[in-house]
Amino acid sequence: MPRESYVHGHSGAPLIGKTIGALLDDVSATDGAREALVVAHQNVRWTYAELKSRSDAFASGLLALGLEPGDRVGIWSPNCAEWTIAQFATAKAGLILVNINPAYRIGELEHVLRAVGCRALITAARFKSSDYIAMIRELVPELGRGSGELHSPRLPDLRHVISIVGKPDGCLAFDRVMEQGRQAGSGRLESVAAAIQIDDAVNIQFTSGTTGLPKGATLSHHNLINNAFFVGEATGIEPGSRVCIPVPLYHCFGMVMGNLGCVTHAATMVYPSEAFDPLKTLRAVEAERCDVLYGVPTMFIAQLNQAEFSSFNLSSLRRGIMAGAPCPIEVMKEVASSMHMSEITIAYGMTETSPVSFQSSRDDPLELRVSTVGRIQPHLEAKIVDRDGRIVPRGEAGELCTRGYSVMLGYWNDEARTREAVDAAGWMHTGDLATIDDAGYCRIVGRIKDMVIRGGENIYPREVEEYLYQHPDVQDVQVFGVPDAKYGEELCAWIVSRPGAAIDEESVRTFCQGRISHYKVPRYIRFVESFPSTVTGKVQKFAMREAMIEEFARAAKVSA
Repeated sequence: MPRESYVHGHSGAPLIGKTIGALLDDVSATDGAREALVVAHQNVRWTYAELKSRSDAFASGLLALGLEPGDRVGIWSPNCAEWTIAQFATAKAGLILVNINPAYRIGELEHVLRAVGCRALITAARFKSSDYIAMIRELVPELGRGSGELHSPRLPDLRHVISIVGKPDGCLAFDRVMEQGRQAGSGRLESVAAAIQIDDAVNIQFTSGTTGLPKGATLSHHNLINNAFFVGEATGIEPGSRVCIPVPLYHCFGMVMGNLGCVTHAATMVYPSEAFDPLKTLRAVEAERCDVLYGVPTMFIAQLNQAEFSSFNLSSLRRGIMAGAPCPIEVMKEVASSMHMSEITIAYGMTETSPVSFQSSRDDPLELRVSTVGRIQPHLEAKIVDRDGRIVPRGEAGELCTRGYSVMLGYWNDEARTREAVDAAGWMHTGDLATIDDAGYCRIVGRIKDMVIRGGENIYPREVEEYLYQHPDVQDVQVFGVPDAKYGEELCAWIVSRPGAAIDEESVRTFCQGRISHYKVPRYIRFVESFPSTVTGKVQKFAMREAMIEEFARAAKVSA
């Protein structure tokens, strides 16, 4: 009888039974003089003792405002030192931090604040072209009309808006809340912190769904601390490691794998800029002698193709993680060699699982590291199931399901969608198509919803993308399905060509012919400057599909 596609993680290290506040307290007690946080664009350089002092003061300040344990506090800001203070302060005070995408507009902001009933909102003044304060005033015109707490019929739960920079009318200044906390002392904070349980909710992250409104994945102290620790272990983070974090803090990659991964290992968090910038990231790695670098594939591609790339001394780098999207094999090879990251790993997961479920090992052969997402993380289980929910044999594709300490508490105030995602046995259904081989290595072959069915043939876009990455003139590529009257669906490829390359549709098709099955050769090929994507760099294939459908509609009108 063939082996089933079921695996579970082994580890000599036990799960950590601490709250996030207790974790920072312990690290501050043992490594207080060690550098905790470096923020290049703010000229910030704090030790663990200083980070704890600021976080505790801000936590006491939030409680002094009248916030109670269990209240939700939104944060709407790009990467900055205050974001990190807020992360640890809310956890210490028993509050639930609600991460708000910096790219959100008014409608999305209103949905998030209303969906979880935020009592306070910590906000930047602006980010890129977004004037946050103006947008908040449009949403809550009552801001600044009276003294004391805010009262708005549109957002009935919201009482305070805390501005990270300056003090716009009606807002509280971040530094002032911290100062009030210092004046209030630590008595209340200590009693509140002592009552927090490891399974209490500490964070809500809104998943970027392609249909419907975003869902608020609710995560606990236990979820986040343990995932951060075991990801850090697999990555090779050590006390004194310097981890460059160009990924956004509002996402699990930044705040869990980045921030908490450093704190669980007494390492240093390094933020090169408020939002990803390839040049500033390279500068930070060199200036701070970072040995660990995180990023999604598009970030690494941008750094490798930065005009001044060859002028930087990146010899301090050894380790890191490429995650957040399918990782092109050719890009991984170039990062490992050109960026000195011989021990780089791939991590796979989702917000609802805190986030990482699978990760490659630093000593895996490079070919294996770049072609799989590694093996199951410690203390977790995974299985591959067919459409009837039955476990399939090893090597057969099906939906990947995971179970264990990392699975979210649920979607906030949404039992129906929680039950759709997490079944009665506690399995999180990822929606990803995957295989597990005899050695336990997992390969993601696509999203169930991304799989293209062309004339009855199942096509996994990831397979075609990996092939096209081997073309010498292709810098980046995304493959997806578009409607077709004859075959149901046809393949379309959007390609970003390398600078100065002479590449056209015919050369791409010639490259494919005889090397991959005819039905896998993209019928439609478009050359673009970039792909539509989220702030985290996650490419939005649905937006590309919609753009192509519009193009077809325009062409049909012209021909008619």
